Amino acid sequence: MSLFERLKAAAPSEWTSYVDHAFVRGMGDGTLPEAAFRTYLVQDYLFLIQFARANALAAYKSRTLADLRAAKDGLSAIVDVELDLHVRLCERWGLSPADIEAAPEHQATVAYTRFVLDCGMSGDLLDLHVALAPCVLGYAEIGRALAPAGVDALNEHPYREWIGEYAGDAYQAVAANASRHLDDLGARYLGPGRFDELAALFGKASRLEADFWQMGLDAAGH
Repeated sequence: MSLFERLKAAAPSEWTSYVDHAFVRGMGDGTLPEAAFRTYLVQDYLFLIQFARANALAAYKSRTLADLRAAKDGLSAIVDVELDLHVRLCERWGLSPADIEAAPEHQATVAYTRFVLDCGMSGDLLDLHVALAPCVLGYAEIGRALAPAGVDALNEHPYREWIGEYAGDAYQAVAANASRHLDDLGARYLGPGRFDELAALFGKASRLEADFWQMGLDAAGH
């Protein structure tokens, strides 16, 4: 069993609260209010900026060249590719670059991103990647769940573009690499008695991700 699967098994209620949140179910069946999705898109852009900082921190925390390269690739993927893709997605939902860059960070955005950064600052590279795992690997799992018959089968689904991004082969490959890297870090850093501590960290991060979804619903009055 991968370390990711072990962590999920150790925090089942927290994980379910995240991947089976009403926001996710609403995206899946197309009933999610557009206002909720727009709020999420703006905050997710601001989240990505902090996620980039977390990858920069991972570079600083790296003790091997392989870890350093992985952190560099992660930072580049966000700064050079994903942020631009996110801006274009926002524009198709009527949100200009000025709108998203001027928006203040919501409390839920601050809570999760600063938690991740604090885990990385106070701990080692394994702590940091466990805190990031619900985001990196959870989105891949959610994408697969929302497109069980493949992206093409979604047809005119209102959230097809978002689902397709995370259900697609490119992101699934990113997640698979992240899971393997997490296993490698576990083999090096997971000493006796440490798993319970990491499971608690993973559970907290999962719950903060659920709060991030809830932020969008609250903004739409749901």
